Amino acid sequence: MNEVERLNILHQYGILDTPHEEPFERIAALARLIFDTPIVLISLLDDDRQWLKSNIGLDLRETEREHAICNETIRSDDVLVIADTRQDSRTARNPFVIGNPYVAFYAGAPLVTSEKARLGSLCLMDREPRHFDERQIAILQSLAALVMREMELRRQIDQDWLTGATSRMAFHGTLERLVERMAPPSIGLLSFDIDHFKQINDRFGHMAGDRVLIEVVDVCRGVLRDGDILSRIGGEEFAVLLPGATAKSAVAVAERLRQAIEGSRRPEVDGAVTASFGVTMLDKSDQGLADPLRRADEALYQSKASGRNRVTCSWAMPAEIPGGVGRTRKGS
Repeated sequence: MNEVERLNILHQYGILDTPHEEPFERIAALARLIFDTPIVLISLLDDDRQWLKSNIGLDLRETEREHAICNETIRSDDVLVIADTRQDSRTARNPFVIGNPYVAFYAGAPLVTSEKARLGSLCLMDREPRHFDERQIAILQSLAALVMREMELRRQIDQDWLTGATSRMAFHGTLERLVERMAPPSIGLLSFDIDHFKQINDRFGHMAGDRVLIEVVDVCRGVLRDGDILSRIGGEEFAVLLPGATAKSAVAVAERLRQAIEGSRRPEVDGAVTASFGVTMLDKSDQGLADPLRRADEALYQSKASGRNRVTCSWAMPAEIPGGVGRTRKGS
């Protein structure tokens, strides 16, 4: 499996940049108790970073991916054991070995999906070299399987656990059913995310960030119709399906959502929160669902690149569309 496919599967879980959750914390705590190691991590490898769903004993939620020992773990389905990282050519110069937290021992079990994608690892670290036997390897593999089970359960639920919005998996299923029923499909698709959300988490804390996500969903529900579908795709990214929409009405809805989010004050983060939007329409020439999803995301990224807090659509629109709306060519 190539890296693009692996990352696509990872993002489908919608787990990156989410807060600590009890099932994962419980597994990590159990691993720490069984193996008596000061550091236990549930690590997921994104494009350019290692993000930690659980970080017992390490005061970090993410690191640069190039420094992650888990890069070595995901090379196979086997548990990787490095008895003395200071003597191993793969890790001897790693900044986490020669500097804080001075990792001298590492054992990591890859987190492997049913598609055989290795998303990261459940790993143990110690500040002293140590022996790790076959029985311990088997236990660590079993605990990693429990992590994957929790991730699968999390992906399969219909509702986002934090905001109550539709889950990513349910969103894709709904979109497929709508396409089958509507011929030609008259469906608007919006993609949006909260601007500078990482800065909100870093400055005010994850509890304040969670509150922002919940309130943004509440604000959007006040704008959308009963038949519209609002989904949390992952982290601070959302998508909206607009059945029966026209191109003009889809852009107008996106603009109303943008204004409603900006106009809702958030005392927990000292002011307003804004969001950037991408808009497209499903087209009969689309080859599956990947095409409209890609167009909406590309339009969203253009909104962010153009200064954020704006709406960009993926097709040429007439001049009477509300102000503040950018335009891109279809398929651009």
